[in-house]
Amino acid sequence: MVATSLADEQDFIEDFLKREYSLVKPYRGLGLSSSSQWDLMGTAMVTPDYVRLTPDLQSRQGAVWSRIPLSVPDWELQVHFKIHGQGKKNLNGDGMAIWLTKDRMQNGPVFGNMNQFTGLGIFIDTYPNADKNLDRLFPFVSVMLGNGSLSYDHDYDGRTTELGGCAAMTRNAVYDTLLLVRYSKNRLTLMVDVDGKQEWKDCADVTGLRLPSGYFFGASSATGDLSDNHDLIAMKLYQLTVERTPEEEEAEEEEEEVTIPRVDNMEQFQVEVQEEEMSGVQFFFTLLFSVLGLGVLAVVGLSVYGRWKENKRKRFY
Repeated sequence: MVATSLADEQDFIEDFLKREYSLVKPYRGLGLSSSSQWDLMGTAMVTPDYVRLTPDLQSRQGAVWSRIPLSVPDWELQVHFKIHGQGKKNLNGDGMAIWLTKDRMQNGPVFGNMNQFTGLGIFIDTYPNADKNLDRLFPFVSVMLGNGSLSYDHDYDGRTTELGGCAAMTRNAVYDTLLLVRYSKNRLTLMVDVDGKQEWKDCADVTGLRLPSGYFFGASSATGDLSDNHDLIAMKLYQLTVERTPEEEEAEEEEEEVTIPRVDNMEQFQVEVQEEEMSGVQFFFTLLFSVLGLGVLAVVGLSVYGRWKENKRKRFY
């Protein structure tokens, strides 16, 4: 069922579980069968109860990626996961991420995925790289939107590109740990449920967020010098049927197709088109051809003028 929260200001008529985009037990054929809708990568391994992205060992990366590009305009993703290990607090890492991106199956430094990604990243960061002074509690869940040029700054826990987030006790938790991502009417809401009350709590709310269609869901994790078990238990994708006013429908029809992710009125997502400066070689050839062109025009002009003058003299005599 769709969650209810303070973020529910939109009118949802009903929701449908989309199994082709969902990852649930018993994970039959996952990563092995050609009929599977998901691929495994790196250290990810399947067990009867979960998909372990990375074990509690140093320097590991693992991921699971959907094979089917998303074509649902309004959706809600519910993720059940578990992060646990032997390390003491702040002696564990690094965390895991949930993705909806243009590229899939790419290794990299951002929780096991590529940097400068294009699409949506939800980060469950369990280790404070920059926040040793405890001005932010960890683990911390955050949202980032990438446009292919923005970089996640690992040393500062992604603060420079963060769109919102919240502290959530997701490591070695007694209760089930879940998060919810909802996207509808160019609005993204993120909620968490980590304290066993079976209630969603608001974590982030971003309006004016625009995502292209055809991106891929995924989940990844990475360990470095510090480690944890990062287990994915389920990802359930619901298609939402949403009421729209005639004005909203008309506005959507008039909007240009979104090709690059962006957030309205945010400077970092404004694409500046810069004119390329002309090099010295380009300038030389441009000047040369311009002079030659003028010379040809002068020769043609003199030739035409000479013929006109000769014809005029013949008519006179």
